[in-house]
Parts: sequence; structure tokens; C-alpha cells
Amino acid sequence: MSDEFDAALKDLAGKLTQIESVMDLDSLRAQVADLEEQASSPNLWDDPDAAQKVTSQLSHRQGELRRVGDLRQRLEDLGVLYELAEAEGDSGSMGEADTELADLGKSIDGLEVRTLLSGEYDDRNAVVTIRSEAGGVDAADWAEMLLRMYLRWAERHGYPTDVYDISYAEEAGIKSATFKVSAPYVYGTLSVEQGTHRLVRISPFDNQSRRQTSFAHVEVLPEVEEVDHVDIPEKDIRVDVYRSSGPGGQSVNTTDSAVRITHLPTNIVVSCQNEKSQLQNKAAAMKVLQARLLQRKKEEERKEMDALKDGGSSWGNQMRNYVLHPYQMVKDLRTEHEVGNPSAVLDGEIDDFLDAGIRWRKQTATV
Repeated sequence: MSDEFDAALKDLAGKLTQIESVMDLDSLRAQVADLEEQASSPNLWDDPDAAQKVTSQLSHRQGELRRVGDLRQRLEDLGVLYELAEAEGDSGSMGEADTELADLGKSIDGLEVRTLLSGEYDDRNAVVTIRSEAGGVDAADWAEMLLRMYLRWAERHGYPTDVYDISYAEEAGIKSATFKVSAPYVYGTLSVEQGTHRLVRISPFDNQSRRQTSFAHVEVLPEVEEVDHVDIPEKDIRVDVYRSSGPGGQSVNTTDSAVRITHLPTNIVVSCQNEKSQLQNKAAAMKVLQARLLQRKKEEERKEMDALKDGGSSWGNQMRNYVLHPYQMVKDLRTEHEVGNPSAVLDGEIDDFLDAGIRWRKQTATV
């Protein structure tokens, strides 16, 4: 085996061993055994919500064990493949081994990033809200482009999404949209997207084809679970119902099924219009409201902690530039990660930005 290939293989093996240590595979196997025992109970589905949680956790932990086991097996197989190819002078197989080495490196790096997601809510589903900001009709169009970007990213990964509410702008685009992405650790992954996203391009809405700068804000919240104890007294909310509508004011439903909830103490307003009934819309809107109140509580606690330090982090404000003119580039202002293909990024290829953001957050948290 060549010294260079052998060194690369040993480097990956060492990195995977570190990851296995952080994941604590013995503990993970014990959790799987316990969840399998719970899942086999004949009374499991007496409580559908609890049953869903058990089966979801079991599937996720089994997947984690399978993922790290598959990587370890690939690593061992790769060493054997290269040795055989080298012994037989098979250049084709050696080329396959080089390709597999690069792919394996990416897979192990991806798993390493996952081990950095250790926040209190990182393993939960994500509730994402996008709002257009400065920039008029271009900003509304930009907000809709971001909505498509995240939905395409979720689609690429096979993550289910549920759009709760879309408020369409009058001329084009959207004023805001709220949707949920369901997958293990998707909140921890997408939380690095929170902040203001800036677009620079030739405006398609300007008859003089002038360059326009537009802004949209992305908010990412963890889905609230029963253990969070976010109590909202009925006296603290006002519930308004209205008729759902689509682009251009077109009626979607002929009944007043859409729901808007105002939390009176904080003046937080949430709405949902995409479910079939008023009760379903109210339940979805309450989930979003609970998530926002939970986030508000976290922010207040963080401010108290920051007050004890020299100052807090402001990375959650303007965080990424997307430039379509006069050149093509997407650049993250925190991590310095950049690519020269905005079209691919806007089509959902954002994993490299997410990985860089997660690593950056972990580094800044330890400084």
C-alpha cells in the first residue's frame, strides 16, 4: 500500500474512532435495547403520541448505530480493496479505491459534524419562519426564493415538511411563511441559518434593470414537546378566524378555517391556514406560538448569562450574502465559506454552509 494512501486511511480511522468515542456506542446500544423492549409492549399504542415518540427514537438510534457501523465496514473493506488492486496492478480498481477514499472522507466528516449537535433542543424537528424585510417587491420575491431553497434542501434529504402558513405579497413573492421540517437533529442543523440573508441582483421588477439589494430574515425554532411545559392561559391569547387565501387574494377555502393567534402579553402573532379545519389550524398555530415563547425564554436566559460575561454574540444578524450581479457568489459572513454557484445553493445545495456553520458555532462557543 502506498505511503500516501496508507496515511489517509489511518487518518480516517483515527477520526472515526474519535467519533465512536464521542457517540458512546455502548450507551447507544443500551438505549436501543431499552427502546426495543418498550416498542414490543402490547400496550404501546394505548397512547399514540408516546408510541410515536418511542418508535421514532428507536428508529433514529438504530440508524445512528447502523451509520457508524457501515462507515467502519467501508473503511476496512477499502484497505483490502487497495491492497488487492496494488498486488494485481489493477489501475481501474485503484482508481475506484481513490474515489471511495474521497467519498468515505466526506461521509465521516458529515458524521463528525453530527456529533457537534449537543444543544438542549438540537435533536428536535425545526419550525422555520421566513419574513421579507427591506427591499420592497424584490424582498418579497427573495423571501419566496429562500422558502423554495429550504424546501428543496429538505426534499433532497427525504425530510418531510409541513407548510403551516404563507402570507403572499400583493405584486409577487411572499411577506412571510412558516413551515416545519421533521427529522432527527434537523433543528440543530438548521439553527445556524437563523439571521438576515442578503441578495444582490439585477431586479426583475425594475424596468430600468438596476441592481437591487434585498433582505429577508430566517427564524429557526425547535418544535415544542410536552416536556417543555410551555403553558399559555386562554386569557393571554386572542384567536381570530378568517378565510384562507392564496396568491393575488384568490380564495383557497370557502369557510373561515384560517386561524390567527395573538399572544397578548408579548404581542406575538402566529397564523396557520394550510390545514383542512379550523381546529387543526388552531393546533398548528399554538405549536408555533409555544415554540416562539420557548425561544423567547431561552433568549432571556442567554441575556442573563451574557450579562455575566463581557458581552454576547451577535452572529445571528446579517449572516450570508447571495450575489447574482455583477459576479456570482454566495458567502457566509461568519464562517467565510463561499461558493461560486448561487443557482445550486438556491436549489437546496446548502449542506456545506450548514456544516461550516455548525463547526463555527462550536468553535466560538468554546472561545
